[in-house]
Amino acid sequence: MLLQAADIAQYCEGELIAGSPTREVRGMSWDSRTITPDCLYVALLGERSDGHDFCFDAINAGAAALLVSRELNAETMAAVEQAGACVIRVADTATALTALAAAWRRRLKGHVIALTGSSGKTTTKNLVRDVLAKAGTVVATKANQNNELGVPATLLAAEEDTDFVVVEMGMRGLGQLEELCAFVRPEAALVTNVGTSHMELLGSREAIAQAKAEVFATLEAGKGTAFANASEGMLESLLSYGGITDREIATIFFDGSGAAPESYAAHKPSVYASEISFDASGNPHFTINTETSQASCTLQLAGAHNVHNAMAAAALGAFYGLTAAQIAEALETSAPAEGRQAVLHTPAGATVIDDSYNANPDSMCASLAAFRTREVAGKRIAVLGDMGELGPYSEEGHAIVGREAAASAIDKLICVGPLAQGIARAAQDAGMEAQAIVCVEGAPAALEAATQLIEPGDCVLVKASHSVGLDAVAKGLVNACV
Repeated sequence: MLLQAADIAQYCEGELIAGSPTREVRGMSWDSRTITPDCLYVALLGERSDGHDFCFDAINAGAAALLVSRELNAETMAAVEQAGACVIRVADTATALTALAAAWRRRLKGHVIALTGSSGKTTTKNLVRDVLAKAGTVVATKANQNNELGVPATLLAAEEDTDFVVVEMGMRGLGQLEELCAFVRPEAALVTNVGTSHMELLGSREAIAQAKAEVFATLEAGKGTAFANASEGMLESLLSYGGITDREIATIFFDGSGAAPESYAAHKPSVYASEISFDASGNPHFTINTETSQASCTLQLAGAHNVHNAMAAAALGAFYGLTAAQIAEALETSAPAEGRQAVLHTPAGATVIDDSYNANPDSMCASLAAFRTREVAGKRIAVLGDMGELGPYSEEGHAIVGREAAASAIDKLICVGPLAQGIARAAQDAGMEAQAIVCVEGAPAALEAATQLIEPGDCVLVKASHSVGLDAVAKGLVNACV
């Protein structure tokens, strides 16, 4: 983003109360610790802190302008004057941030792509980012900043001439993706899958499909392009709720299952994987097939589910003119993000798979399946914790994971939290021996239990909902002398 202060005030329906209207502002941050020279600092009102309390720090760190909703103290205003900075006052800074992003979106000349799904969003977004970098400049959502603040931040991180803007979108209920897409205005939209996350709020996979389909429903009739997984069980619901046929939205289907395209009578994929195999680390090797070319590819990401994620990225790459070889080259260099199947090593020679960032029954089972394909010299140890936001589906969801764990050749299972006791019960009911299962209350106890069990050559999978804090277990094992 590069705008003058007067433009920002106009777009946000605010008032420039200090500084020059022609002062140029580049970039944006709502965290005073991440200020870049000449950027806009947005003083957000949070549950735990008020961003206005850090305006002085932001100016001292080099901010060119402050976006505020209340009066600033004399010390801060003096710092603003001395720095030649600006202050723009609005009624609500969060609302103003969205308005600013909507205005900036109208100035973007490149392709804007919306991406959502029940699981694999961030991994797929990273793969899409890396693939599209072969075709031009790319700005993509940072980390998992996919909410009502992160989405406008992604748009504002782009320059006017950025070729591709990849916007990851999360949601908590019906209507939220529609609201985000109203100002993002994507020309292309991708849904990775429809799973069981958010079951507590939406109640059924049908309702989740309806919510995810909002990214399709907001595509411009006759112009937008939808990208969907041909082997997704809720595909027909996605297409129906998205109004694909009625509004003449072009649809490109992809598939990472390894099935022959001819087996999909209704929605034959034009980009798909074939000849799928796995190496000793559980990383998939496969052939990428597009309508014009083929290429072999080996991912740095483990698990069959990541073939689907890779094919989603390949479908977008092919759509924007890349060959299968170019796509494969990009996919092969794409590394796992922190907390998402990142492979770590302890000083004594054990391996830790840090998949602790988040979890739902689908991603848990996918992670366990990938764990099963990995060659391990010693024991397989799984540290699995509570999964949140499942509502009435919680008991069944944890039981599904327990049964999958019992089928995954796990030697020791550590279940963390009260809900995860359902994983333990189901695993034992499915045949896992009771002495192979340990139940603990939280992350510290899980780390202690895993530390006592782990030996050189062992491999430990760590996964749970983010609130359980099992990243501390992964980091603790790596930092400990085990």
